[in-house]
Amino acid sequence: MSELSSFQTLQALSDLLTPPCDSDEDDNVRPSARMGPGHIGPPAVAEKGSNTQKRGNKNIWEDGEVVEGAEFDDLSDPRPQPEYDVILKQSVGTEDLFLGMSRKDPSSMCCESILVKVKLPETKASEVVLDVKETFLDLRTPKFKLGFHLPHAVHHEDGKAKFFSEQGELVITLPMNRPMDDVNLP
Repeated sequence: MSELSSFQTLQALSDLLTPPCDSDEDDNVRPSARMGPGHIGPPAVAEKGSNTQKRGNKNIWEDGEVVEGAEFDDLSDPRPQPEYDVILKQSVGTEDLFLGMSRKDPSSMCCESILVKVKLPETKASEVVLDVKETFLDLRTPKFKLGFHLPHAVHHEDGKAKFFSEQGELVITLPMNRPMDDVNLP
């Protein structure tokens, strides 16, 4: 009985049950364990054309990397920024309000234009210089300077501006430019 429980007996049993192994430990590892995330998919191919264009081009940034309106940022300009409000506007008819015949709802997704109200006290309409890009609004007067990015892209050529000299307020209406509006909205 003492022979069955001895260490040599257990060692002999272990040698019988385990297959002979080499000194190389990688043989026991499955092939899937040798692969990593970089082995999934086709091997990467270096693009030769893009490197030659980047070498010959002296621009620091690509056109898509430059934020629109960055040319208007003038940190040395001491003029203060006027008070302004950005309001999303939607035209609602009786069929929308009472009958619910269209798919319009009060969310900002159904808005059709952006209304920007800028308070310009002690300013004349002839002193206002307004420049609107697709995503940036730049407003300058002798006393104020306003430049900000619009929350949505707009049709900058179709916008309207009205100056109310009694209140000293400029109201700018800009129709939104959303590519899928014809499909999503009635």
